[in-house]
Amino acid sequence: MIRRNPSGHLPVIAESAYIDHTAIICGKVIIQDNVFVGPYAVIRADEVDASGDMQAIVIGANSNIQDGVVIHSKSGAAVRIGQYSSIAHRSIVHGPCVVGDRVFIGFNSVLFNCTVGDGCVVRHNSVVDGRDLPPGFYVPPTEHIGPHTDLAGYPPVSVSASAFSEDVARTNIDLVRGYKALQNEF
Repeated sequence: MIRRNPSGHLPVIAESAYIDHTAIICGKVIIQDNVFVGPYAVIRADEVDASGDMQAIVIGANSNIQDGVVIHSKSGAAVRIGQYSSIAHRSIVHGPCVVGDRVFIGFNSVLFNCTVGDGCVVRHNSVVDGRDLPPGFYVPPTEHIGPHTDLAGYPPVSVSASAFSEDVARTNIDLVRGYKALQNEF
């Protein structure tokens, strides 16, 4: 469902993107080329800041927002998902938040008030809250990264984790094409 927010903003969605008919895209959202938005995802830009304005939620080209993902923002803060990035099933991205290019965010993970640098991998059931991650950073499963977490002990993204991330992005770009071809059959 594509809908306007109370401020009157309507999503801007590239014609080449695929939005599952069960997803909800609301308000000041920009979805770029070849993006896949899966079943029951919610991308909602409807809260305003103290001056009554809001920043957009932007999903970069060739990225995928998988089943049940929620992307929202507090008080109109910006959310940006870079290009070729994957936000896996049931994750939450809550602004203010920036996710770089070629990033993988694993199942059930939560991002809030952070920047996740290019090429990072955040594995399943992890939380990044109030701490920026440098490019190429690896967060193991079930970790909680907070404002005072010492990042020195974490390994960089491995070649295999990076290859997995690239494969997920590529697979979802293929799904965009496949579902777009089937669109008239539903």
